[in-house]
Amino acid sequence: MKRTKGDKPEKERVRTGNIDLTFVLVLLILLGLGIVMMFSASYAIAINEEKDGYYYALRQIIFAGAGLIAMGIISMFDYHILAKKGVAFACYIGSVILLILVPIIGTDQGTGITRWIKLPGGLTFQPSELAKFAVVILFAYLIDQNFDKMQKFSTGTLPYVLLVGLIVALLMLQPHLSCSLLILMIAVTMVFVGGAKWWHILLVMIIGALLLTGLVLFLIQYKGVGYFTARFESWLHPFDSVNPDKTWQTRQSLIAIGSGGWFGLGFGESRQKYLYLPESENDFVFAIVCEELGMLGAVTVILLFGALIAQGFHIASHCKDRFGMLIAIGFTMQIGLQAFLNIAVVANLVPNTGISLPFFSYGGTALMMQLAQMGIVLNVSRSRQPVTVRRSLEPPEPPQEAYYQQDA
Repeated sequence: MKRTKGDKPEKERVRTGNIDLTFVLVLLILLGLGIVMMFSASYAIAINEEKDGYYYALRQIIFAGAGLIAMGIISMFDYHILAKKGVAFACYIGSVILLILVPIIGTDQGTGITRWIKLPGGLTFQPSELAKFAVVILFAYLIDQNFDKMQKFSTGTLPYVLLVGLIVALLMLQPHLSCSLLILMIAVTMVFVGGAKWWHILLVMIIGALLLTGLVLFLIQYKGVGYFTARFESWLHPFDSVNPDKTWQTRQSLIAIGSGGWFGLGFGESRQKYLYLPESENDFVFAIVCEELGMLGAVTVILLFGALIAQGFHIASHCKDRFGMLIAIGFTMQIGLQAFLNIAVVANLVPNTGISLPFFSYGGTALMMQLAQMGIVLNVSRSRQPVTVRRSLEPPEPPQEAYYQQDA
């Protein structure tokens, strides 16, 4: 507490407003619709695996409940805790260590690609989800601390290239092309918003594209051509009858989208989910949305994601400090870019890269991390500037100039 010139006591406090209700409403609609559609897409798969038809849905509801609790708790704490040097670098170093461990002790979960680490109790953890979080937090911290140096290539672009390059290199060893591209796009967005020169970023993107191409060619030589060529072949020739196994998933996805028409076959009436479309409960759940809810339902989902992204940018633009603005942009961009890439893959606009649809695809690690990140965005939306509150109800003293005028 401190005293004023008129000996009236004052105290300072930080006033936090309410969370952004529009953001919460859109998020809950997306989450609820996602769980319902994932249940519809997973029912036949669960029965085929000799499990209860509600198996995947119940697990997803548990993950969603845990994620919502985490989101609510995180939204109440001061997000500036993340702005500490130790926290930012601990997240980054931890994600690097886990990514190094993936090829050593990881599991492929039956997909043939090692991306998960087994946990006690039959649970699994995907370190790539932590890597997305770590890049956003570390970049926001470094840009906030070195904002006046962002115009120089050596201090405003190069350090970020090295940091994200290490993460991408470890991801490509899995290989995990979709997550690599997503993290690269998030990093480019944050560095650009942080004040780096555009031609520095463009130069790095060109060099990065060449290095990424070289890395892909190396992996083709090291791991074989199957992983990459199968995806390009299914993209270019989805209805190729010569190699139907390589194009099966993309073909069935397009059939599901086309079968839905304008208004869909009706909820639960999908035919492709009966073991025709692989990963229908995961990466290709949007194809089931199109088949059961039609073009109208698909456009509604896209508009909901658009509304969430727009509101996230609104929160970022009204933040009172640079760090909060950067983490809000980073996490909003993650959801937006991931949704765009998934829908583009399902519609065969880009090659299949194995990326999930936020809030819709089955997966505990991804869902809980996404909801926790949305909790941080909500935390940013609550921030307000410090204000001074007088404990006395007496009016403030008039300025000294008024007394001079009265004497005159």
